[in-house]
Amino acid sequence: MADKRPYKLYSDSTADLSDELLAGMDVEIFKLTFEMNGKNYCDGDLPMESFYKKLREGAVSKTAQIAPSTYEEIFEKEIAAGYDILYLGFSSGLSGSYNSSCIARDNLLEKYPDAKIICIDSLCASTGEGLLLYKADEKKKSGMDIDELAKWLEATRLHLCHVFTVDDLKFLRRGGRVSATAAFAGTLLGIKPLLHVDNDGHLIPLGKVRGRKQSLNKLVDMMQERVGGWENPVVMICHGDTREDAEYVEKLVKERFGKQTDVKICYTGTVIGSHSGPGTLALFFMGEER
Repeated sequence: MADKRPYKLYSDSTADLSDELLAGMDVEIFKLTFEMNGKNYCDGDLPMESFYKKLREGAVSKTAQIAPSTYEEIFEKEIAAGYDILYLGFSSGLSGSYNSSCIARDNLLEKYPDAKIICIDSLCASTGEGLLLYKADEKKKSGMDIDELAKWLEATRLHLCHVFTVDDLKFLRRGGRVSATAAFAGTLLGIKPLLHVDNDGHLIPLGKVRGRKQSLNKLVDMMQERVGGWENPVVMICHGDTREDAEYVEKLVKERFGKQTDVKICYTGTVIGSHSGPGTLALFFMGEER
């Protein structure tokens, strides 16, 4: 029986993991792009502080999905080098990139019928996708083969909970991620919206509370409501240039779930941040249901 080919684990820059985290992981990243003030950038080209400063000053950032040809070019190089590919994609409910990867896969499998290219829709966004990728990397390093890991991802992805709040829904409304009605409801004086990512990978408003501090407290309450029997040795937080708020939520998580909880804080990247805006604060963890 022939030995199984080694495989590479791929994902997108929308996983919003810090450079420090990625440096310790054996993953490859496709970078999405955005346009701001007439200039084109790859995700991560602009320093985070500079990017969010521009957004606060009124700059508009428009994002683009990854083209099938980009996936095809990179995947083909890996196949030629003797690797199979497991790709974990940004939620199809928020981007067409995953569908582009499937087009590339189908084209390549016609040409290389013995290759294995598995594309999985994470149904996750931002560091939710990142936490799933982080766990997948651990599984791969522990010896899980490509088929086992693909099954694990499909069985686990809907237990990856995303709860978040934003300072202003206008960014999500502008990108068509939430309705104008929901956005208007969130602009009332002192009202802060609470949202999550549902089982179809869409952003859904869950409610609203009065005041920023209350919205941050509520995120941890929502985690407690969802965790159930799942263990969370690692929890992730991402923020839209609001580090103090991220550290406040980290403190709440450790108080509620134990000091030993490893809370990893990342920036909301430039592509996701184009839609969520400055002041976004999101909490990601494993739970019974989203």
